[in-house]
Amino acid sequence: MKIYTKTGDKGETALLGGKRVLKSCLEMEAIGEVDELNAFLGIVIEEIEENFKTETKKLKDVQKDLFVIGAELAAVQMQNKIIKKISGLKVKQLEKWIDKMEKDLPKLHDFISYEGSEEAVKVFYARAICRRAERVVIKLDQQLNPPPNRGRLGGGLVSPQTKQYLNRLSDLLFVLGRWFNCKTGKK
Repeated sequence: MKIYTKTGDKGETALLGGKRVLKSCLEMEAIGEVDELNAFLGIVIEEIEENFKTETKKLKDVQKDLFVIGAELAAVQMQNKIIKKISGLKVKQLEKWIDKMEKDLPKLHDFISYEGSEEAVKVFYARAICRRAERVVIKLDQQLNPPPNRGRLGGGLVSPQTKQYLNRLSDLLFVLGRWFNCKTGKK
């Protein structure tokens, strides 16, 4: 099978299920943001894999979760019940990882500069990508389920766990950046 199909040459692509959409639509933007985050985590993994084996494995698991989120976003208009979605357990795993790292860190009293070790600055950048991805996913969910159909906090077609996961992942990446600075002796 060839990688190029030429079906997207005029600015369209297919979502899961075959629905044709513009490459500039919000679904594709959300999928692209999650994909960019996943790709950048690959850079982080390359940076840390020699010295931080446990964190490398956990970030590879996060990458797998992001593929699940990407598939959900590609199928969101199908409302396909067969598509695997992120579970609340995955959110809890991120929270446990955050709690474990925070035990090694001094209490945070101020805003911090996104600097320090190579590992830390790359993770801080991944966090910025994650926050952007989260904003676009929320925007997509609100667009697909506008008022008065949604509740005060909005949404419904993107699973609540997916939105929670991206929110918690940005928290995790912030703490992980601080943790890397602590472990590498950077202030």
